[in-house]
Amino acid sequence: MSENGQNAGSAAASKRKDARRNQQTLLDAAAAVFVTSGVEAPVRDIAAKAGVGMGTIYRHFPTRADLVIAVYRHQVEACAEAGPALLAAGPTPHAALGRWVRLFADFLVTKHGLAGAMQADNAGFETLHAYFLDRLLPVCTELLDAAVEAGEIRSDLTAYQLMRGIGNLCIGAEADSRYDARRMVDLLVAGLREPR
Repeated sequence: MSENGQNAGSAAASKRKDARRNQQTLLDAAAAVFVTSGVEAPVRDIAAKAGVGMGTIYRHFPTRADLVIAVYRHQVEACAEAGPALLAAGPTPHAALGRWVRLFADFLVTKHGLAGAMQADNAGFETLHAYFLDRLLPVCTELLDAAVEAGEIRSDLTAYQLMRGIGNLCIGAEADSRYDARRMVDLLVAGLREPR
């Protein structure tokens, strides 16, 4: 390959890397806005948070449903990747579980608007839900198993039960300013402690 060909390939790879990084920044910003303002938040708020123009958002995500689904997938991947990292870095498996559960709860606030954003696309919603379970159940199981093995928490709870309970605690949290879902989730995780 000529030097010009190598330079062109390098430039193209650099542009793809920049595009991925910009898209990640946009998805992070959208997720943060969705957590505080819901999935119906104005696109201009997301653009401002990401530091981009609204045209950039529409170029990547032509419809709100496209954006919400992309944020959903982005957050699932972030939760999936965070579990092992928190376990490796945390002072204890229980502490890592608690930190992961908080990330998961923040994600669920966004998830509750997903069905509305997708409207009548039940098959698409079911596909995303299966993806969610396939990616996150093993991570939650790994965190729970580590905490059980360390003797920190009781052993009679499955990852599905814990995730379902957290989901139930998060339902409607955005509609009632007096309700603090994160506090309830923290109490749930604290209650998993093995009695001494």
